[in-house]
Amino acid sequence: MNRLLDGYRRFRADTWPQERARFEALAAQGQHPETMVIACSDSRVDPAVIFGAGPGELFVVRNVANLVPPFSPDGAYHGTSAALEFGVRVLKVSQLVVMGHAMCGGVTALLRGAPPEARDFVPAWMTIATEARRRVLECVPVEQDQQEACELEAVRLSLANLMTFPWVAEAVEAGRLTLQGAHFGVATGRLMLLGANGEFAPA
Repeated sequence: MNRLLDGYRRFRADTWPQERARFEALAAQGQHPETMVIACSDSRVDPAVIFGAGPGELFVVRNVANLVPPFSPDGAYHGTSAALEFGVRVLKVSQLVVMGHAMCGGVTALLRGAPPEARDFVPAWMTIATEARRRVLECVPVEQDQQEACELEAVRLSLANLMTFPWVAEAVEAGRLTLQGAHFGVATGRLMLLGANGEFAPA
């Protein structure tokens, strides 16, 4: 906790004086981000850092392997779907980015099995991407190539699942919302974007 408090004190001393007006405006006027990002919980992949965004610019939801489940309005707990509903229907973001990343532990668990210490929730959550795993294992025979292929395929799957939400599909079809897939290389710093041809290419 001491390290966090040291960081907070640096924030108050260095960042807060420069950003105070922005925070005060956000407090008075509310948030109006144009972009929502669905990213992984991985500590190495912070969307605000990667995109150079300041307070109020991104509406971010992070979960294991940056997955979007299919539309399923039942009585279960749906943290990602709830954030999606708020971002699209309340904040009315105009752009939604699903960003995967290299060396994703969730995707490793999907391909090879979760570690023994993470079997209460991770395996069930990763079943969202079972179809991505199937596609990769059928098409990518070399094991060392399967990790990144599955990371990319999971982004494609999440984009497809987004379109099962009727109010997402409606906003996309009306031109009010665009969907974008991305993949970040932790070791390289390279961002790849999913093109209209279904392939990823450097941004």
